[in-house]
Amino acid sequence: MSVPEPAGGEEKQAKEVEDAEKYSFMATVTKAPKKQIQFADDMQEFTKFPTKTGRRSLSRSISQSSTDSYSSAASYTDSSDDEVSPREKQQTNSKGSSNFCVKNIKQAEFGRREIEIAEQDMSALISLRKRAQGEKPLAGAKIVGCTHITAQTAVLIETLCALGAQCRWSACNIYSTQNEVAAALAEAGVAVFAWKGESEDDFWWCIDRCVNVDGWQANMILDDGGDLTHWVYKKYPSVFKKIRGIVEESVTGVHRLYQLSKAGKLCVPAMNVNDSVTKQKFDNLYCCRESILDGLKRTTDVMFGGKQVVVCGYGEVGKGCCAALKALGAIVYVTEIDPICALQACMDGFRVVKLSEVIRQVDVVITCTGNKNVVTREHLDRMKNSCIVCNMGHSNTEIDVTSLRMPELTWERVRSQVDHVIWPDGKRVVLLAEGRLLNLSCSTVPTFVLSITATTQALALIELYNAPEGRYKQDVYLLPKKMDEYVASLHLPSFDAHLTELTDDQAKYLGLNKNGPFKPNYYRY
Repeated sequence: MSVPEPAGGEEKQAKEVEDAEKYSFMATVTKAPKKQIQFADDMQEFTKFPTKTGRRSLSRSISQSSTDSYSSAASYTDSSDDEVSPREKQQTNSKGSSNFCVKNIKQAEFGRREIEIAEQDMSALISLRKRAQGEKPLAGAKIVGCTHITAQTAVLIETLCALGAQCRWSACNIYSTQNEVAAALAEAGVAVFAWKGESEDDFWWCIDRCVNVDGWQANMILDDGGDLTHWVYKKYPSVFKKIRGIVEESVTGVHRLYQLSKAGKLCVPAMNVNDSVTKQKFDNLYCCRESILDGLKRTTDVMFGGKQVVVCGYGEVGKGCCAALKALGAIVYVTEIDPICALQACMDGFRVVKLSEVIRQVDVVITCTGNKNVVTREHLDRMKNSCIVCNMGHSNTEIDVTSLRMPELTWERVRSQVDHVIWPDGKRVVLLAEGRLLNLSCSTVPTFVLSITATTQALALIELYNAPEGRYKQDVYLLPKKMDEYVASLHLPSFDAHLTELTDDQAKYLGLNKNGPFKPNYYRY
């Protein structure tokens, strides 16, 4: 038996609509017509992942409509240019220079606005630029760089130029470049060779274009991952021997430098920025604590409450990831090889396991070890349906992606940087950014944290370039503690923080200089 409609129902509904229209937001919701979104073309294009390895195979495997969209890693791109590789274009900036290779030089104005926004939260680096601009401490420096090319690194590059350096730049990751920022740098006169969605061949071509230049020879290297250093060492040994210093900021790149040093093949001094306190604690820990969630949310829309997640590695990056996931209610497991890190994980409330023990039950697998083959094909075969797999380490070696490019598996691109790898029985594993660095490939990272790292890199370059002969030998060095403290002090005004000063008597009691350094090199923060 139906229930009769209460009297006055139509009048009540009309009154609700009338009230809603008093508020612009509600009015928009009430009146907006429904639209259908068409995905037909995208579904047709990505029914199967391409397997060819030619120069454009990887770049064409990415959706024309979404690879560089603003919502995917905060980057804008005119997709009409995607059919033509940047290497095949003839582009010049407003000054008539063509000494660059970017996606579209016409995006420079938009990229300049992105850089200006980043500058607002990088006050310490801008302060360093203003303080040292008159002295030009990098005059004569010819810096070849290979880093992520984002608005934040653009502020660093332009700071180096303002301090007197000449710069040539490429990207250390084929997916992290913000095309409009690269265009803005090219318009400003920086020789930049990078675009989002490079193939492997493009990647090495861009590095080579930065190094192999008639009438210009690099004397400083700023690297992130060690690929540039490796390329110069292998392909241009005569150039490598004349380098005055290398600054490296990643675990992977530092590991490569120590290998060269141990083998007696490192013929130039190098600065290990990765293990500086300001890099370890702020970029690796605090940055990843925020950006891991940003990358996962943008790509998968997953809700973490109650999800089972395994984080491989409990270094600073792993600690940041675990803290963020735990705060959202996820059940977090940790894998570790180091008993000290494992004990830290236990004391922080995480269960330390072997990956094989939980691989069948977890919903998300995150790698952040800096190692290779952490997640193997055997692990991937045993994962549950719809398990999300991603990497927060610098290199793409942690997940054995190569083993997934087999005829029996089908790759289906469902959105930018998100692939479903489908097994013959219908099981799907969700692979993010093809196993590359998640946060910079699929989202962005906090500008303030990058200001800390960029300031550290700039000071390391200045130190190595201006150091008197004999101060640094052919070895790998840590950033001097005094510089670490200086970088931190430059960022304190942003929080209106006021340091307490030691009295002469207190300084004498502790055996310290009143102006620092305040901790010995062996101190663990």
